[in-house]
Amino acid sequence: MSNILETKQLCKKYKNQKVNNKISLKVKEKSIYGLLGPNGAGKSTLLKMITGMIMPTSGEILFNEKPIERKDLAYIGSLIESAPLYENLTARQNLKVRTLMYGLPDQRIDEVLKIVNLTNTGKKKAGNFSMGMKQRLGIAIALLNKPKLLILDEPANGLDPIGINDLRNLIHSFPEQGISVIVSSHILSEIEQTADHIGIIVNGKLLYQDELSKTENLESLFMDIVRKEGDFYA
Repeated sequence: MSNILETKQLCKKYKNQKVNNKISLKVKEKSIYGLLGPNGAGKSTLLKMITGMIMPTSGEILFNEKPIERKDLAYIGSLIESAPLYENLTARQNLKVRTLMYGLPDQRIDEVLKIVNLTNTGKKKAGNFSMGMKQRLGIAIALLNKPKLLILDEPANGLDPIGINDLRNLIHSFPEQGISVIVSSHILSEIEQTADHIGIIVNGKLLYQDELSKTENLESLFMDIVRKEGDFYA
């Protein structure tokens, strides 16, 4: 199976601080890649470089095994930090704004609302949605352009157990639709139940990357790696 995304020695430096240090990531097609790391480890910075939100200091990003170009960003959907919602608009109206921007047909609105199970929200404004509904609407926006790669940064933050379960089921459905997923989290149990492959970032460095073994104790693996990079909590 080929890689939909690969980074080679990717670095991001702000003044004298290396936020990402020589990260070489490999994400296979139609897979779920769990990006694990403590808060402040550099996960969001890496994802922002992949989505074109910030420029790398050095290194390379490959998309479909070729150096990424601006046009490739149309095939990458993302939900990084909070969902970009107009809170005074309904779910359908939020999506309508984006279809007009992208020149997409209205039928795509119904398709993504069905995918994220928000077809029955009617005239309810997004500002009155639960956190889980807002996250799902954010994912619907990211799906509008039929991406090949979907990037979700800490999507379970602030969700209750029902919202987390709904989100997990939704993420599991994407590879069957031909969508590869990168999901970042510091919640080990969520990644353990969701991902096929994992990468562990500590201090801006990718210290582990492999297929997720069903027999391996992820918590022990994670803690061993974090403790070996002992100055993280110094």
